[in-house]
Amino acid sequence: MNKKKKPFLGMPAPLGYVPGLGRGATGFTTRSDIGPARDANDPVDDRHAPPGKRTVGDQMKKNQAADDDDEDLNDTNYDEFNGYAGSLFSSGPYEKDDEEADAIYAALDKRMDERRKERREQREKEEIEKYRMERPKIQQQFSDLKRKLAEVTEEEWLSIPEVGDARNKRQRNPRYEKLTPVPDSFFAKHLQTGENHTSVDPRQTQFGGLNTPYPGGLNTPYPGGMTPGLMTPGTGELDMRKIGQARNTLMDMRLSQVSDSVSGQTVVDPKGYLTDLNSMIPTHGGDINDIKKARLLLKSVRETNPHHPPAWIASARLEEVTGKLQVARNLIMKGTEMCPKSEDVWLEAARLQPGDTAKAVVAQAVRHLPQSVRIYIRAAELETDIRAKKRVLRKALEHVPNSVRLWKAAVELEEPEDARIMLSRAVECCPTSVELWLALARLETYENARKVLNKARENIPTDRHIWITAAKLEEANGNTQMVEKIIDRAITSLRANGVEINREQWIQDAEECDRAGSVATCQAVMRAVIGIGIEEEDRKHTWMEDADSCVAHNALECARAIYAYALQVFPSKKSVWLRAAYFEKNHGTRSSGDAPCTRESLEALLQRAVAHCPKAEVLWLMGAKSKWLAGDVPAARSILALAFQANPNSEEIWLAAVKLESENDEYERARRLLAKARSSAPTARVFMKSVKLEWVQDNIRAAQDLCEEALRHYEDFPKLWMMKGQIEEQKEMMEKAREAYNQGLKKCPHSTPLWLLLSRLEEKIGQLTRARAILEKSRLKNPKNPGLWLESVRLEYRAGLKNIANTLMAKALQECPNSGILWSEAIFLEARPQRRTKSVDALKKCEHDPHVLLAVAKLFWSQRKITKAREWFHRTVKIDSDLGDAWAFFYKFELQHGTEEQQEEVRKRCESAEPRHGELWCAVSKDIANWQKKIGDILRLVAGRIKNTF
Repeated sequence: MNKKKKPFLGMPAPLGYVPGLGRGATGFTTRSDIGPARDANDPVDDRHAPPGKRTVGDQMKKNQAADDDDEDLNDTNYDEFNGYAGSLFSSGPYEKDDEEADAIYAALDKRMDERRKERREQREKEEIEKYRMERPKIQQQFSDLKRKLAEVTEEEWLSIPEVGDARNKRQRNPRYEKLTPVPDSFFAKHLQTGENHTSVDPRQTQFGGLNTPYPGGLNTPYPGGMTPGLMTPGTGELDMRKIGQARNTLMDMRLSQVSDSVSGQTVVDPKGYLTDLNSMIPTHGGDINDIKKARLLLKSVRETNPHHPPAWIASARLEEVTGKLQVARNLIMKGTEMCPKSEDVWLEAARLQPGDTAKAVVAQAVRHLPQSVRIYIRAAELETDIRAKKRVLRKALEHVPNSVRLWKAAVELEEPEDARIMLSRAVECCPTSVELWLALARLETYENARKVLNKARENIPTDRHIWITAAKLEEANGNTQMVEKIIDRAITSLRANGVEINREQWIQDAEECDRAGSVATCQAVMRAVIGIGIEEEDRKHTWMEDADSCVAHNALECARAIYAYALQVFPSKKSVWLRAAYFEKNHGTRSSGDAPCTRESLEALLQRAVAHCPKAEVLWLMGAKSKWLAGDVPAARSILALAFQANPNSEEIWLAAVKLESENDEYERARRLLAKARSSAPTARVFMKSVKLEWVQDNIRAAQDLCEEALRHYEDFPKLWMMKGQIEEQKEMMEKAREAYNQGLKKCPHSTPLWLLLSRLEEKIGQLTRARAILEKSRLKNPKNPGLWLESVRLEYRAGLKNIANTLMAKALQECPNSGILWSEAIFLEARPQRRTKSVDALKKCEHDPHVLLAVAKLFWSQRKITKAREWFHRTVKIDSDLGDAWAFFYKFELQHGTEEQQEEVRKRCESAEPRHGELWCAVSKDIANWQKKIGDILRLVAGRIKNTF
């Protein structure tokens, strides 16, 4: 098989190969190869072809012309040596042998050109030089003169005349036609004679002068064509002198309005100018064409349906808007004639008419509509005298006795006693009006009010306000035991009458009672409705939300009632007791109206709380702290002793007892407690507090021994390694401190404070490179750690390498794009003009981060925008009240720009917030020298360290 296979099978055909050509075969073309035949008049496929190209014949003619252009074989295009200018074979195929031939000819041309190149270039150069000699450039022609300019003196230079304009002087300075006014005397002289020339006397042309046959000069025997309107009365003359005086007077008045008579300087009187402008501005806002269209349309509506009141009202208002008040009045009065039973038309007419006319219009309206309450109210409003108002309203009540609005308007004008009498009549006429019944009950005595409310309940058994008012009435008169009964009966009665008890409405009523001071009623309402319509599993969550809502609305008694009810239902829920305790801590009962919140309600609540939840350590600690802050240390000790009994070996209670003793300078007691805690409940925190107690007492040796003992048990607790290193650093033992930090990092490689302490130690002793290497190593072991990146940036900045600091900050923001502390530092790394833009970017990334908000506040502070800075400081401490740095900057700001009251407010808010975090704050609060300082003292110390260098 392989021997018989031809070697050329599967290979590409040679260039120019035509199958079958060797045996005499010829190629042929079918219609499928060239497409269907088309007539010359057939349209082309392109529908948008231009004229001359829209048929197949047009296209063929165009292609043929193009071919003729390509192959121009005319005799004029023939050269004896070069032949035709174009290629004779350009229409043929360009094959490989053609390409080879062209390459050979190109190589020959290049070779020949190189042989003649040097000689040709030399010849071209000579020709150019010869041409330049014959026709030099202008620059070359004046080159010698330019060189001589260096010899020109300053006087000669200044004496050179300016270049003038060679154009015609009349074209350059056109003179306008001058018109000289004719003096008044000329007109007066001619008007005296009454002459009127219409043609030239031929004798004037003959003799060349103004000669006349009469000795009178310019007199003529004919009367002149005088205008009667310009004659002065009595004389028949035009008094030009008086016209001139009038013109001068008018001009003087114009000028005096817009000029300053003192200085002569032309100024504009602002008041008069603006008044004139206002008079010119139309009072309507639309286009004049729109107003014409509207007027025409409304006219059509009035004519089509003249008894349609809105058409008359709209027409009148359109004219009023366009400033045509009288036309509007006429239209609306015509509307009252066409629609006498329309209340709106009469009220519009009364509004548009002036005072006395409006009263007449209203009187006419009352005759047509004696039952209209709105017209009577309008009539009362038009009266200025109280007696007249009363008279109008009483007349109205005679015609419309069942109108609550009229009764209320009439009662408001009366004295209390007369009002009570009127309300007695009002509730008879309008027995279903709750407002009238309640108003009457408020004006009556206690006994009569009870009767009124009972009668109101009989007439309106479905209204809850009557029951709540009855409960408030009993509470106001000391019958608090009746309040609960009334509210319970109200719920029962309303349900019996088919009224749905809406829990939200009742809670709103309770909040109103709280604001009105009806505490018992408010609490009774809350207890009655708090459990209505709530699933059993949703009760706790819903009640806590209701309590928060009441606190937000400043309805504290409502919130207290909710917590009390919730504690009755959930007596063993620690979270409910905690929420109630925090509520009492922040909003405790007041011993007097303006006295500060006492701790009585909080301590009473905590006593009940620990009785129900004895295992809740935080409740015991809150009770002990409350007693300690009140100065009752023995009571605090007793509470902690009870807590020990309920929670033996509790770390929190041990440490609270130690803090209580150490804060009251009972150091021996604190030592004994710690020793007992280390033996019975040893924890890392207990050991840490033991070390700190010895350290602050300057017992360095004991502190070191305790630290070593603690590290044998808790070597993975980083704070012990920090304390060990800091003690060595305090003793100036830098090598030992470094060793302690390094050992700690081997055990706790993810502790950021340990890395920072070691880096700062190296920087402190001048080892900047080592500090940089430590921070790089820390970032490798703790990726995406903003604190380490921030320290790296600050290290370079403190070393004066601002460019490296900026580069590191860019990398840090790439790795931690949502870190507020990095963005806050990035803002102040920028130059002052770019800080605002950077702060906007920071707020987009970290909108609610306290560090960013603090940075924006500092930015406004640096720009002296005091109000905005204070607003942003408030926002910062509201978002995170635990950030001590924010309080310190806020306090420093108020010390510089605030009043004493504002400074004191910031200090008190900071003390109540008890912040514990913040870079500057912790540097001061954790300093051994400040271990007994209160929050207020630490705030002053931190504020004192802040410098306005941002």
